[in-house]
Amino acid sequence: MTGPQPTCAISVREVFGIDSDLTVPAFAEPDDHVPEIDRAYRFNHQATLAILAGFSHNRRVVLQGMHGTGKSTHIEQVASRLNWPCIRINLDGHISRLDLVGKDVIQLRDGKQITEFQEGLLPWALQRPMAIVFDEYDAGRPEVMFVIQRVLEREGQFTLLDQKRVIRPHASFRLFATMNTLGLGNLGGLYHGTQILNHAQLDRWNIVTSLDYLPPEEEAKIVLARVPTMATPQGLSTINAMVALAGLTRQGFAVGDLSTLMSPRTVITWAENTEIFKDVGLAFHLSFVNKSELPEREIIAEYFQRCFNSELPGFNHHQASNQLG
Repeated sequence: MTGPQPTCAISVREVFGIDSDLTVPAFAEPDDHVPEIDRAYRFNHQATLAILAGFSHNRRVVLQGMHGTGKSTHIEQVASRLNWPCIRINLDGHISRLDLVGKDVIQLRDGKQITEFQEGLLPWALQRPMAIVFDEYDAGRPEVMFVIQRVLEREGQFTLLDQKRVIRPHASFRLFATMNTLGLGNLGGLYHGTQILNHAQLDRWNIVTSLDYLPPEEEAKIVLARVPTMATPQGLSTINAMVALAGLTRQGFAVGDLSTLMSPRTVITWAENTEIFKDVGLAFHLSFVNKSELPEREIIAEYFQRCFNSELPGFNHHQASNQLG
């Protein structure tokens, strides 16, 4: 096992702004795998405490929520303030058992081809002070999930069968996951490709918490922090309308009216593009409308009219009706 141990402790109240006397172990200096700090980030109280418990007490933590709520970013931003190395692995359909465990590869040494075992991401991280975040955990392939199940125990050892070697986790190895559905599959039709996870798999996660979108006033503060040139009465009014419209798209997505929604990142992009083009309507088309399905643009234009009290520039209702017909 390689790598240092945490050498200091930080105050949860001072660093995260949460009313708590807790202190959390941290590393004095960052390395190349520590995420970059986002000073404008706003921390959710419950999710932050759950993640901190994962780091300080070696608990396995799952964050559940709709896409765009910033689940993975939340874990990364906690890790960045602890100087804790952190890597994300997206469990899409292309991640295989060999990617996680490792495989034999052909190497050229002294002019000769030889076969050597190359460790996968999981045994590599297990031996280091490292936090792994499994993104889209409920979309993982079954053979991948059973590999992960081996290390979900707090002292879970990992056996490399081909190497006849047992790997014991580093004392500062941590494990997190994010998912959209809590392992219930695609019941609502919103998240195609997600799997139903067996109870034995879910039961090995010590802490499960949910993450929703920020309150509108908090989201508006983040947008303003990213686009400070909009700190005028008119700019603040525009940002509030943008955030309100984003909320409508999320409601529309939840009930099935829309196939996509505006994440906080999309709102920030919209605000940035508005400053570039000096046109909130054009920036909206370029940031979100053009990503949406044609039949849904009528609904999106209605959202714009409700939030900005004006028609969406460049949107032809008659043409849209013909396309729908």
